[in-house]
Amino acid sequence: MQIIKYLLFGAPLVFLAACNQAETKPVDKGAAENAAPARSHYTMGEVTEGQIGASVRLPAVLRPYLSVDIYPKVNGFIKEVPVDRGTQVRTGQLLLRLEAPEIEQQYVAAKSKYLQAYALSLASKDNYERLVQAGRMPGTVSAHDLELARDRMIADSATVQGEMAGYKALEAMKNYLIVTAPFDGVITERNVHPGALVGPNLKADDRPMLVLQQENRLRLVIDVPELYSNQLTGHTVVSFRVSTLPGKVFRGPISRSAGALNLKYRSEAIEVDVNNDDRLLKPGMYAEVELPVRRNTHSLVVPASAVVTSQEKKYIIIVDQDKTHWVDVVTGNSKNDSTEVFGNLQAHDKIIVNANDEIRDGAPVQ
Repeated sequence: MQIIKYLLFGAPLVFLAACNQAETKPVDKGAAENAAPARSHYTMGEVTEGQIGASVRLPAVLRPYLSVDIYPKVNGFIKEVPVDRGTQVRTGQLLLRLEAPEIEQQYVAAKSKYLQAYALSLASKDNYERLVQAGRMPGTVSAHDLELARDRMIADSATVQGEMAGYKALEAMKNYLIVTAPFDGVITERNVHPGALVGPNLKADDRPMLVLQQENRLRLVIDVPELYSNQLTGHTVVSFRVSTLPGKVFRGPISRSAGALNLKYRSEAIEVDVNNDDRLLKPGMYAEVELPVRRNTHSLVVPASAVVTSQEKKYIIIVDQDKTHWVDVVTGNSKNDSTEVFGNLQAHDKIIVNANDEIRDGAPVQ
């Protein structure tokens, strides 16, 4: 019986003792907090001062050096069109001949009035001179008659001037019936044929009668983004390619620039004159331009790996008094493993070259 009681009452005690021994000892939090913080080792560098020459690829378009849309100046019928699309023309060559009978009649009438007024003016002048000659003898011509003759001569002379102005105006309108080439070029578009009625207010679909373009000399027009607009000079040489001539590279210096930004696209238009005597290039072709850019002044340069880009901003991490500090920057030109930066920096500032977004602002540096 004693053995049974021991088994019944002793077993729970043994079980409770085993449970107490199995409990985990409490952790000393203070000791963990006083442990020395882990410090990382970083690759260090510094901000340098210099220039970075880079190149950017931009789209461009080839345009004729000279181009004109030819519209009618007066109403009339097309009588003759001696040129067609693709015709090479010279300065002063006949392009169109119009006919307008009413203008011809008005011209003849104006010329007749001018000649009549001119004849009357000559007569009144002759009469006045004769009266002056006769008036030298006292009592022959009264002063009143002499004054009237003089006024008549002046009035007739003014009438001649007015009639001549009308006559010259109609002569100019008559000359508008003959259209000549203003410069050497190629007819690239023709929209009229003999017998068609044309005029300033009768332009069908607002299309020109002819389009004349100069093709032996072209303009390469490039829209340069605002970021690079101040990094170009008149001596900058541009190279470009066109898809229709793979492997061939064309080059030329910048000839002119707009000097102002397009408010819609925030870009500046620049032009390169292209000699096209061999007619390899055509107006309207698109080109890919390699544009060298370089600042006129020195800027701050850092390794490209030192720039950290997050969703909110770009920054580099400088080290001052053994602590990290984030400095917001704006990047500029890049070449190889170097990048221009602009921000609250100075040359020779110590920076972390292998920077990343896991390095916190104010972290200690060993």
